[in-house]
Amino acid sequence: MKIVFPYIEIEQPIGTFYMSTINADVLAQIVSIQRRNEKNKYYLFGNNSLPKDEEGVQREQSKERVESISKYCQDPDATFPTPIIISIYRDKVYTDNGHEFIFDINEYDTIGDVIDGQHRLLGIMKSKRAVDFNLPVVLMFNLTMEEKAYVFSIINSTQTKVSMSLIYDLFDLSKTRSFQKTAHEIARSLNKMNNSPFFNRLKMLGKKDDNQYYATLSQGTFVTQLLSLMTKDPNGERSALKRNKPLPKDEHLPLRQYFLEGKDDVILKIILNYFSALKVIFPDEWKNPDRNILWKTTGFGGVIKAFPKIYKYGIVENDLSQSFFEKIFTSFKEYMQVNNKDFTSKFYSGGGEQLQGKLCQDILRANNL
Repeated sequence: MKIVFPYIEIEQPIGTFYMSTINADVLAQIVSIQRRNEKNKYYLFGNNSLPKDEEGVQREQSKERVESISKYCQDPDATFPTPIIISIYRDKVYTDNGHEFIFDINEYDTIGDVIDGQHRLLGIMKSKRAVDFNLPVVLMFNLTMEEKAYVFSIINSTQTKVSMSLIYDLFDLSKTRSFQKTAHEIARSLNKMNNSPFFNRLKMLGKKDDNQYYATLSQGTFVTQLLSLMTKDPNGERSALKRNKPLPKDEHLPLRQYFLEGKDDVILKIILNYFSALKVIFPDEWKNPDRNILWKTTGFGGVIKAFPKIYKYGIVENDLSQSFFEKIFTSFKEYMQVNNKDFTSKFYSGGGEQLQGKLCQDILRANNL
């Protein structure tokens, strides 16, 4: 079997490497993914054995990441512009005609191993859509084990994670309706409305502006928590919406039906009522957000976690007004006073899901919900 790589030669301080492209289905058949385990050994994805002097540098496979990429492949606009980096085995014979590398290999033979991009390749294969993706690849020749390890470590240690606030903000540019776009627009509206408890208090793009002294909550945190009230799979359902697929109802997601009916203004009003009530009942905490957890990430998450049961109670009472939510938080305030609690680390220590769950349970317990 002949494998042809048309290439562009690239010179950098590390040496010469080559940019090319190949179909994902073909690539998966001719490369190996070599992993190091806790005993400093390796596993193979390919079908043949490794050359004696070749070892693996890859981390263990993340099944969650592979599954996520596999789902993403169903998106009609799915794209993988970042190249898969392949280290060609040093004993591999090939022909170079000046603009193409030609490998003449036997069935089940492999030409090299993946230095970067294993999860992309595995996810694409799992999606059963590999033939639809022609992938950019970088071919590197004559790498020693030390050089392979260096390339892998540099790629994976110097990548900067993009702020979720920026990611959500970019949905503003999308013309396609999605849960992320709606949640972003609500966050932006609440940050600009004078009557909003979040007025000028959300760190848009994840950074606090000079005039935002009281900003303790990032746009990313706000949007992520709001999404949890509308969808369990925002990326997957965004893809479904782009393909004009109907989304199912889910009574466990209190704000979902409003989104499905295009009533984003109702979602905005309910959230405004809910947190305006919190501000009214706990004015000191609102005025001094840096001195308590209530208006910070964990406190906000706990209040959001309590919302579904409070919303359900409001539906029974046919009341989702600010005054209704004020009654809920008044009961919570009385509960805190009876138990001599406040919103400091003395009573709400730790962080993350555990702290959010604790605050949520206190709110619900105070209202017998």
